[in-house]
Amino acid sequence: MTDIRSDYVKSDTVGVLLWALQPANRLACEVALQTGWRIDDVLALKSDDVRKALDGKRSISIKEAKTGKKSTKKLPVALLRKLSEIAGRIYVFEGRDDYRKHRTRQAVFLDIKKAASRFNLKINLAPHSLRKNYAVYLRKQGKTLEQIRNELNHKDTATTMIYALADELSSKYG
Repeated sequence: MTDIRSDYVKSDTVGVLLWALQPANRLACEVALQTGWRIDDVLALKSDDVRKALDGKRSISIKEAKTGKKSTKKLPVALLRKLSEIAGRIYVFEGRDDYRKHRTRQAVFLDIKKAASRFNLKINLAPHSLRKNYAVYLRKQGKTLEQIRNELNHKDTATTMIYALADELSSKYG
């Protein structure tokens, strides 16, 4: 099932929203915007993988929790450095009460909702909104629908179309 319940948000609104988030949640959202990964996958990043990426080709590979598919993305050095600076013993985004677990997606979700409320945004923002922003970004960079589908690891092109055209399909931009 496709999550199309979260709304797309304009780039300038994303910047304001990120500014209002707790630093670790902001960083997780920045990674989601750079990679198109679901927030669960971002939060599950391992500290060792980030350190290896900094020392090597800047690429990180994950196995998506939802699909089980592999995804490899190259991240900017500055972003990798930020991740390395906050990296915990096992996970980059350590859990609040147990370092052996990563931060929960609910923690990021609630922080985004609070930030949206502070700015009186009347759209349904969620971490998944960032995935739509990534798809729209790729489309505006001239990527084909098939390329975007592959980047997002979607099996259905219709789902990808909804994401890639989210800016045009939404009447509420934020």
